[in-house]
Amino acid sequence: MAVTIREVASAAGVSVSTVSRAFTAPDQVQPTTRQRILDAAAELGYSPNPAARSLRGGGTGTLGLIVPDIANPFFPPIIKAMQARARHLGYTVLVADSDEREADELAAIAAVSKRVDGLILWASTLTEDQLHELAGRMPLVVVNRHVPGIPEVRISLSAGIAQAAEQLKAYGHRRCVFINASRAELSRGKSIQESFEALDLSLSELGPYEPRFETGVHAATLVAAHDATAVIAHNDLVALGVLHQMANLGVSVPRDVSVIGIDDTLLASVSTPSLTTIRIDPEEIATRAGDLLIETIASTTGRPGQGLEVASPLVEIGSRLIPRASTGPAPAH
Repeated sequence: MAVTIREVASAAGVSVSTVSRAFTAPDQVQPTTRQRILDAAAELGYSPNPAARSLRGGGTGTLGLIVPDIANPFFPPIIKAMQARARHLGYTVLVADSDEREADELAAIAAVSKRVDGLILWASTLTEDQLHELAGRMPLVVVNRHVPGIPEVRISLSAGIAQAAEQLKAYGHRRCVFINASRAELSRGKSIQESFEALDLSLSELGPYEPRFETGVHAATLVAAHDATAVIAHNDLVALGVLHQMANLGVSVPRDVSVIGIDDTLLASVSTPSLTTIRIDPEEIATRAGDLLIETIASTTGRPGQGLEVASPLVEIGSRLIPRASTGPAPAH
């Protein structure tokens, strides 16, 4: 039988994805590590030419990615980076949109699952039982959704949110509003609440709504009712809606109200005023999620109904505040 990429990874003491990179993107592997992999491959008689076929076990050569809203400017850079990463490892990427609705997500999974070797679900709306059932049928990775027993990429906003709270505190803000625009990512609101309370900042919550520009437009008219001087939005798209409506209402940002988004999309840097936001690196997410799924595929038995052979890994992505013109000193009363 032909030597598999997993056998080379085991002999070299590295992950499957590192072996793949050693042959497809050698500049991304430390020279000493790559040499160890090459030595192990030579000793075992492994040829890199069928690497993708060995890794996929005769599969489709395609990874599936289902995102909540493909129109959200946060996702296109992630999709592009994941396509580039997958191409290096011998895969293509098939993308679908769930529109943050369970029925649409189930329909997307049904349409995509037979065409891919593994699936990444972003902020899934499915129940834990549904996700476990799916993970029993195919390699699965979840992003921003914790389910015991399923490999996970977790975006930690703790550092970025703490920095945002510290900035608002230093600017003299005391009353803030969080616009919650997701039912799936419950940890986001909790993390923001804890960070603001730790600095004795009052935080009221609006929502949950849908994570869209129109949500920010709607919520902006409610901010005044909370007598707030600062707003933190679920994402940049919602924050941009707030900026738009504040201008329509004759409210100056940041003189009257400071506004903070989350994601650091391209639109955040070109808005008027430019948007202070919490940055999440799309290339890091794409690379880590793609690698985790490929390792999960390689660690799967390949027999129908079988789950994963390895303990569920957890990959965590950090965040940081990007200060721009939409935040400033609290207005004097």
